[in-house]
Amino acid sequence: MHKHRIVVGLSGGVDSAVTAHLLQAQGHEVVGIFMKNWEDDDDDEYCSSRQDFLDAASVADVLGIEIEHVNFAAEYKDRVFAEFLREYQAGRTPNPDVLCNAEIKFKAFLDHAMRLGAEKIATGHYARVRQNPATGLFELLKGLDPSKDQSYFLHRLNQAQLSKTLFPVGELHKTEVRRIAAEIGLPNARKKDSTGICFIGERPFREFLNRYISKEPGPILDDRGRRLGQHVGLSFYTLGQRQGLGIGGVKEKGAARGAGDHAPWFVARKELATNTLRVVQGHDHPWLLAHRLEAQDASWVAGTPPAPGAYGAKTRYRQQDAACQLQAAPDGFALQFPEAQWAVTPGQSAVLYAGEVCLGGGVIATALD
Repeated sequence: MHKHRIVVGLSGGVDSAVTAHLLQAQGHEVVGIFMKNWEDDDDDEYCSSRQDFLDAASVADVLGIEIEHVNFAAEYKDRVFAEFLREYQAGRTPNPDVLCNAEIKFKAFLDHAMRLGAEKIATGHYARVRQNPATGLFELLKGLDPSKDQSYFLHRLNQAQLSKTLFPVGELHKTEVRRIAAEIGLPNARKKDSTGICFIGERPFREFLNRYISKEPGPILDDRGRRLGQHVGLSFYTLGQRQGLGIGGVKEKGAARGAGDHAPWFVARKELATNTLRVVQGHDHPWLLAHRLEAQDASWVAGTPPAPGAYGAKTRYRQQDAACQLQAAPDGFALQFPEAQWAVTPGQSAVLYAGEVCLGGGVIATALD
């Protein structure tokens, strides 16, 4: 096997630490890079980047590899955060992790690694890459651990990026990754997974957004036009949201209290023209269900769109692939689902699969019944 100089993105977490170890065990020359993507208010309370760097440095120490601290905060602000805010202000709910991968981890970081003389880069993502012998094209595959697969977040990667990228832990289950980390004495073997958005960390989201987006309160109406309360600003809500609406039950005057009175409320629509938040009662309300979506800003792993036809798709990260028909649409593509999909959210990604192969996807523009 050809030995490479490989630059590994060490995040301070266990997945990237085991990634570096596995490549080192295969005889590759491994160099670590810690990416700092966020500088505003980088305090200890929520933003753990100082602790993460210490964890990454101690991993590098145990493995006996070099580590470099690289600051991509300026690129991040320009390419990811500005877009993130634009989307929120337009009433959509973007997925910054998708943008972060496409613009920072596999662009700015990849470019930096190549300048360091790397032949490949590697990260601790749960996904796989293979070159199709028949076509010569690189394919992005789901990680083998179905509960950890991160191909959804990587669907915007292209041929040039995939040809230079390795995902060693994509071949493993998380339990195995933790076992290896403990076995070789990695200091972060038991560190819990981060769950925050890539640059916000674990801080309260509404409080964070508050600093950047102006609040314009408006009415909360139900599907019959009854006013239930006041929202704090449409940007702060996402379709399907159930918590934090600040409204109780609504009862018809004089009506007997029925079972439906206590059914939970969900955000169903954001009407920007009138600054109105529409909520509905019950998880399966028709306003929360869509059989069709249209997506824009498509990005295909192979460089060209797949042929129209039957595929699987995810409209949010943690869901099973849903059967769908891919159709052409003026600014991108459309997906038609035989089974209604729940809370399909403009701004999120619709990602297409053929079995275990992630084909790419686009940004949801509209959801239709």
